[in-house]
Amino acid sequence: MQKVNYQIVLDKTLEEFAKAGKRPTLLLHSCCAPCSSYVLEYLTKHMDITLFYYNPNISPESEYRHRVSEQKRLIGEMCPDVKFIEGKYEPEKFYEMSKGLENEPERGKRCLECYRMRLNESALAAKEYGLDFFTTTLTISPQKDSAVLNNIGKEISEKNGVSYLFSDFKKKGGYKRSTELSYQYGLYRQNFCGCIFSKLEAQKRQSEKNA
Repeated sequence: MQKVNYQIVLDKTLEEFAKAGKRPTLLLHSCCAPCSSYVLEYLTKHMDITLFYYNPNISPESEYRHRVSEQKRLIGEMCPDVKFIEGKYEPEKFYEMSKGLENEPERGKRCLECYRMRLNESALAAKEYGLDFFTTTLTISPQKDSAVLNNIGKEISEKNGVSYLFSDFKKKGGYKRSTELSYQYGLYRQNFCGCIFSKLEAQKRQSEKNA
């Protein structure tokens, strides 16, 4: 099966918008301010963006609130025309989804279901607000498989009747640029994805490194 270059797919999509003289609306699911920084810099040139912060996987609540605050601050300082919607913080939904998957490694079945949960909520929000597309900042992470995320996005798009914007934001130096913007805006950069399981894995890796 031929591997898809989702950056090329995105480039072609944006070129089509420009040729048609269109500036579509996009609901951008964000996992955190640092990951959203480059994506916002990149896509605000082509689309009108509403950023959707829906991450019930993040714990504890103080960590969640800190990340929401940083997201709002980044938008205010970097791109004040971007609209912001905070989804419900419902960690119980994440833990219910994780039952039986607690011992899965990062990027395993638990993570796939977490992606699916957040992208599905994003598609529903895009539909509710009448936006043309939805997508996620998650593909900027070198730890995330863009093919997996885009396949989930496609599946959810077809289920909910909302167009999905295919992407691989780590390409074209996207991840490097996100680190530069994080430094420029003094953003809080966490060392774990957000859930308790990823935090425990990060602590284990650190302990092994220090041993």
